[in-house]
Amino acid sequence: MDSEQRSEIIRELKKNLEGLKDSGLTHLPRAKKTALPKKLEAIRETIGDCTRCKLHQGRTKIVFGVGNPNAKLMFIGEGPGHDEDLQGEPFVGRAGQLLTKIIEAMGLKRSDVYIANTVKCRPPNNRAPEPDEIETCSPFLIQQVQAIQPQIIVTLGNPATQTLLGTQQGITLLRGHFHDWNGIQLMPTYHPAFLLRNPHMKKPVWEDMQKVMAKLGLRKM
Repeated sequence: MDSEQRSEIIRELKKNLEGLKDSGLTHLPRAKKTALPKKLEAIRETIGDCTRCKLHQGRTKIVFGVGNPNAKLMFIGEGPGHDEDLQGEPFVGRAGQLLTKIIEAMGLKRSDVYIANTVKCRPPNNRAPEPDEIETCSPFLIQQVQAIQPQIIVTLGNPATQTLLGTQQGITLLRGHFHDWNGIQLMPTYHPAFLLRNPHMKKPVWEDMQKVMAKLGLRKM
């Protein structure tokens, strides 16, 4: 771009600004910052730069949660993986892409639901969270659920299911049936990462999601 072209662009900008001023606009509005709703923001502030358990030693970012703070449907996994740890958002890797497809197949968008994990920091080598880590971190998850008050919770895999239901029973026995959690309907199902390793198990997960859809009035079974 030569000097004559730059001068022409500057003249055009000045002309447009003068026109805006003549119309009564005295300043350009600042872009609004996206902020968490107050209840969720308070929980995030309480977590802070957490060092309450050993998981903080290897994390890149705390993965708090994402989605609609007034969601009727909430998905809860076990913990962040590699991609989630880097981006600070739950379910953004391969398993997250599959979860997104499941949500869209239900006739929803990711922005319609809320997604969180049982623990907020990545366990080493993507192992399952250990009992002491869950005991330390799960109270923040409980507060998130209480702040959002979803109509239905879908727990993905054993750690999330066993933590909320206070049971040692495995997902195979628990999935496919609604359970009551403090007045909220809870549907356990398999974790998307498990489905990536066992594609033939997508059918039972879809059966579970159809029950969730029927409960939400999204589609008749």
